[in-house]
Amino acid sequence: MNILPAQKPWQLEFLLLAALWGGSFLFMRIANTEFGALPTVGVRVAVASLCLLPLLLWQGHGRTLLRHWKQLWFVGMLNSGIPFACFSFALLSISTGLSAILNATVPLFGALIAWVWLRDRPGGSRILGLAIGFLGVAMLAWDKASFKPDASGLSTGWAILACLLACVCYGISASYTKRHLAGLPTLVTAAGSQFGAALGLALPTWWLWPAQTPGRSAWMAVLAVGVFCTGLAYVLFFSLIAKVGPARAITVTFVVPVFAVVYGALFLGETVTPWMLFCGVIIICGTALSANLIRLR
Repeated sequence: MNILPAQKPWQLEFLLLAALWGGSFLFMRIANTEFGALPTVGVRVAVASLCLLPLLLWQGHGRTLLRHWKQLWFVGMLNSGIPFACFSFALLSISTGLSAILNATVPLFGALIAWVWLRDRPGGSRILGLAIGFLGVAMLAWDKASFKPDASGLSTGWAILACLLACVCYGISASYTKRHLAGLPTLVTAAGSQFGAALGLALPTWWLWPAQTPGRSAWMAVLAVGVFCTGLAYVLFFSLIAKVGPARAITVTFVVPVFAVVYGALFLGETVTPWMLFCGVIIICGTALSANLIRLR
């Protein structure tokens, strides 16, 4: 077994990106309590697009954005709008740590969908990784999922399914982008997708806007998740892709749950069980194997 070595020059950006994306679960959980699930996401992508669009225009990519607006809107809904909404809904009834662990399955679904759609057939070790990863998900869901509503009328089972639906959307988006948006500047894809998601969620956000004006803490949380955990995070992600390539850059999803679990325990008093950590390790190992980040010889 050979684990690919890390490269020190990009470690700081890597850890900062993981810390930001791990914080997104915390900030969304805080904002949800006053904004509600969909308005939280609507404001998040709107703020992110306002951060990224000026940078895109400054680099002269405005015409490219307009030329591909239909595809970018579709990718935006698949890569941001629907997944963010799913996680926002899930965070109403499950912990930030659990949702982040489930989010680490994105490469699993990405590999599976690429296999079915793009005929990118994985080798033996990658298939084994897929099996191990989904086994970890099944073990975690079996322990945590319950479709019996709690006092608030929500159930953890639907929350877990929402997280997995979000990961499926990420996987479809990756394959769609590879087939239809290959060659576009990454900033165009990111800014265009955030703007597309903002347009797609504008009406639901307005319709479900809370009757009582959200307080300062909720506004601070939703602005933080939009500016730092989405806008700035995408810029860091592009930098990593340019330095080490997309395959290694996506490994940040394995570190995100660590930060999310720590944030949830420190700031929200969430309980982290040994079983949850054990299943998380299985999921991450299976995902790493399926992504060829761990190689069996």
